[in-house]
Amino acid sequence: MNKAFVKESEQDEENGDPVGVPALPPGTKNYVTPAGHAALRAEFERLVKVERPQLTQVVAWAASNGDRSENGDYIYGKKRLREMDRRIRYLTKRLDNAVVVDPVHQSNLDQVFFGAAVTVTYLDIDEEVIYRIVGIDEANPGTGAISWISPLARALMKAREGDVVRFLSPAGLREIEIVEISYS
Repeated sequence: MNKAFVKESEQDEENGDPVGVPALPPGTKNYVTPAGHAALRAEFERLVKVERPQLTQVVAWAASNGDRSENGDYIYGKKRLREMDRRIRYLTKRLDNAVVVDPVHQSNLDQVFFGAAVTVTYLDIDEEVIYRIVGIDEANPGTGAISWISPLARALMKAREGDVVRFLSPAGLREIEIVEISYS
């Protein structure tokens, strides 16, 4: 397919950055929790030691079958190999730049910092929600894991229990009260 019809930029394709994962702000480090680092390391190891060698065997077998122009196994295998190599490059960069921050060793337990689990109450709808502030690669808003560079996490940083924090959400300006902060 012509690149004009694809939303991915060439830079993302060359760097191996997945579409939808925000880039790190310039001059910042890739903060990650120990669990997030272990997950990235496990994915890297699985790709390099298991999946890539298996795929190269399939591609080599398909190439030995003759005409490569109409060989679906070969064409798909080469495409999958490029995607896998792109992901391996991305994981390599993320792991090389990772700064593992263990929330258990946090010294300022009364304020919100990276790794905190923060229980908040939305004042406009009187709903209580728990957010965990994690690294970019670990973020999953559906489970309450928010990236430390997200607007909500930035608004919560350095706040204390009882503080009312304002932040701009897609629904407009919201106010939340911090009910509890924990590091575990």
